Amino acid sequence: MNVLVLVGSLRAGSTNRLLADAAVAHLPAGVDATVFERLAELPHYSEELDHDDVLPQVARDLREAVADADAVLLVTPEYNGSLPSAVKNAVDWASRPRGAASIAGKPAAVVGASGSPNAAKWAREDGVKVLRVAGAVVIEDTFGIGSSFQAFEDGRLTDAALDAELRTLVARLAGEVTTASSAA
Repeated sequence: MNVLVLVGSLRAGSTNRLLADAAVAHLPAGVDATVFERLAELPHYSEELDHDDVLPQVARDLREAVADADAVLLVTPEYNGSLPSAVKNAVDWASRPRGAASIAGKPAAVVGASGSPNAAKWAREDGVKVLRVAGAVVIEDTFGIGSSFQAFEDGRLTDAALDAELRTLVARLAGEVTTASSAA
């Protein structure tokens, strides 16, 4: 079983990358994770680029990574009250072509960290909405960390209750994959 992780912050050392690493560390035994490291390379989605003869290789690679994954974990900061363009763009590419989108039917979850006390609440809500419209089967509950610059020490969450909440959501995502596999 493999979970594809899409990290919306492109900044090295971001708290969202730390959050992604913490989530991956909580995956149950037998579940692997792959972080798609090339979101910054994706051109803005355009139907003019969405044809076999001109489709950018990075878009092919993203769609392939989504198709090969059993679930998607979207990790998002909050920029101006919503998702950053990099992660929204990735979902746009994964949502096409309609009727054969690699993200269609994939279990997905959304987590986010923000330097503000808001805990990326609006970005997480938008993440759920965008993934659902794209065709993913999204866990309604999300996980957020506010004041995230103080939330990590040596790459680990310092608040045991938050860490337990993250572990629960990650286990639920893995459980959704098992449920989806059993139903197929």
